[in-house]
Amino acid sequence: MSGIELVIANQNYSSWSLRPWLALKQTGLPFSLTVIPLKQESTRAQILARSPSGKVPALIHDGLTVWDSLAICEYLAELAPDAGLWPVDRAARATARSVSAEMHSSFTALRANMPMNISGALPGWGRAPGVADDIARIEAIWTDLRQRYGAEGAYLFGGFTIADAMYAPVVTRFKTYGVQINPTAQAYADAVLAHPFMQEWTSAALAETWVVDYPVQPPV
Repeated sequence: MSGIELVIANQNYSSWSLRPWLALKQTGLPFSLTVIPLKQESTRAQILARSPSGKVPALIHDGLTVWDSLAICEYLAELAPDAGLWPVDRAARATARSVSAEMHSSFTALRANMPMNISGALPGWGRAPGVADDIARIEAIWTDLRQRYGAEGAYLFGGFTIADAMYAPVVTRFKTYGVQINPTAQAYADAVLAHPFMQEWTSAALAETWVVDYPVQPPV
């Protein structure tokens, strides 16, 4: 197998980059990491040289470029079928795909008003219209899945899957913005934050020196 390159943006801010990085780490496959910082003069040119969409993340492997976080995760699940990136049970796998796709296409208010900022501490910020509804829906997903699959492990479907990778940036957002959730959902969030791969990503994010100014609504 030829080498795998994952092209991402700043680890402190890029939620879409975190998702396939976690999935790739879960496969155990060796890969190189290229970080292109956001909002620099050369950012767009550097990204376009590696990704036809002009966006990151992008995975480059064996002459193929795969862009979009969920597409990369699906590719990795096929590339490493024994990595457990999707649940084995068909019903659980369908549910995992559903909640992953929901994360991919929904929660626009939360994403717009609570941008990922791992180094930040902004409790009470970002509470714009629609954010509370997004938080409630995510909390309901986590609670339901933990109640259904909690006996099998600490994550949404027991073992760590693509579904957990998709929601990992939200876990960091809830911490940054001081979002209060029920004990079952919070226990899940704590498990994600404690995962060794999340700890590795967080350390790299905190070591970055780039600063990107995303406007956030202050507490009322």
